[in-house]
Amino acid sequence: MTTTSASDLLPPPPERFNLARWCLDENVRLRGDKVAMILAHPEGDGFTDERWTFREFEDCILRMAAGLEATGKLQRGDRVMLRLENGIDYCLLFFACLAGGYVPLPSSSQLTAEEASFLLSDSGSRAIAMADGLALDDVPADVLILTPKAVHDLRTFARRNEFADTAANDPAFLIYTSGTTGRPKGVQHAHRTGWGRQPMYDGWIDHSDTDVMLHAGRFNWTYTLGVGLFDPWARGATAVLFNGEARQDIWPRMIETYGTTLFAAVPGVYRQMMKYNDLADYNLSSLRHALVSGEAMPPALRDQWRTETGLEMYEALGMSEFSTYVSSSPRVPVRVGSPGRPQAGRRIAVLSRDTADGDDPLPAGETGMLAVHRDEAGLMLGYWNRPEEDALVYRGDWFCGGDLAAIDEDGYLWYHGRNDDLMNAMGYRVSPLEVEHALSAHPDIAEVAVTEVRISDQVSIICAFVVPKDADNADAANILNFAQTHLARYKCPREVIFIEALPRTANGKVRRRSLPEFHASAANKLL
Repeated sequence: MTTTSASDLLPPPPERFNLARWCLDENVRLRGDKVAMILAHPEGDGFTDERWTFREFEDCILRMAAGLEATGKLQRGDRVMLRLENGIDYCLLFFACLAGGYVPLPSSSQLTAEEASFLLSDSGSRAIAMADGLALDDVPADVLILTPKAVHDLRTFARRNEFADTAANDPAFLIYTSGTTGRPKGVQHAHRTGWGRQPMYDGWIDHSDTDVMLHAGRFNWTYTLGVGLFDPWARGATAVLFNGEARQDIWPRMIETYGTTLFAAVPGVYRQMMKYNDLADYNLSSLRHALVSGEAMPPALRDQWRTETGLEMYEALGMSEFSTYVSSSPRVPVRVGSPGRPQAGRRIAVLSRDTADGDDPLPAGETGMLAVHRDEAGLMLGYWNRPEEDALVYRGDWFCGGDLAAIDEDGYLWYHGRNDDLMNAMGYRVSPLEVEHALSAHPDIAEVAVTEVRISDQVSIICAFVVPKDADNADAANILNFAQTHLARYKCPREVIFIEALPRTANGKVRRRSLPEFHASAANKLL
């Protein structure tokens, strides 16, 4: 079943297209002195903030783009890795790279030196912006190192460039996500991704230039860069973000302080927000509705939000390769258990899991591989230097990212999980192979398998199932500490379960779906 005819599709983008110009240039012309972004910092019970108008932001990034060019070290299309602490310079440099025709690679400050070195090497980045506390020891001599001071100084470069004359299909930014090989893989997006996000605006976000969008994420996350910045700016709205250690009351207080009309976060943020706050204590009258993505929203949590705020929450389903493409909105009523309908202008299909059945869409109600048409403007260019990975996800005219779903007669999508074993941790997709690869280096581990385990209706964790070399001296805390030195925090297992042998199929493959049984068994022993 396809949900959109070719005649209803979003028209193709202009041949020449720059993502940064798309976000900023018209805003400067129409509303240059309007506040484009507020970056709030905690101070006592309140906030201090940095405010940037559209004109100030554009001028700054074009000066930074000129400064990058003046180094003589970068050519159009070169990758620039961002390994900075969260802050305004992170955001400015990302957009400066887009404006200058360079390809930023946002990375998390949580990455270990080992993980960051892999990204630097695999991406072939020609420059790295690197905070002092996040330094790497093995940066190649031919890679330009931008210190925090150097990045900051770029703001006042003597001249400014014009936006680079990039094509819609030119590489815009590179992000890394978990792959099937145990190492992260680079997802390369084109400048046209900005154009391709338009079906989200009425199909999920429902915003205009009068809105104030608060996003709970950090700058390294494409959910933040996209929904928190690209999308509000595409319609002239103000973006609000937070920089600092989040207190339990931070999000309702920010909604109240900044007159937030739209709030976007992952389910875990909403869970903590309501667990530790009485929302009736805050003035949330400015808020029109909430947005949620990153992982499935538990119905009970949505109901709690509705009860406590009287507001609706609209969910979206997406992926690193394509952002969101299925959602509910004021125009698409929420149906419990479904993330919504494919957004108007999208071409979405469900294909048979068996490639031998061909690539014709399945009828309504049948479960199969969720697919988006390869001509979608928001779809990635491909995986960076991974032709074998590209071959796995393209089927004729369709891209299949590994999600299982069905679309009913009313056009609502019903999500049935992953066709592979990727885990979801704090909204991030995490490969069990990557975690296993890191843990297998522990001297006390004979074998290890990792999977996601649901511990309640609303919470799941990454759990490591370990066959120890010496069962009498097995130390779970030691393994968890080891993980924290080799993996980003969100990738680390939260529990270690010791078992005698890993469950395997007849041909020797680990039966991951059987692993949660061992977790349940261990829990029962404690009762």
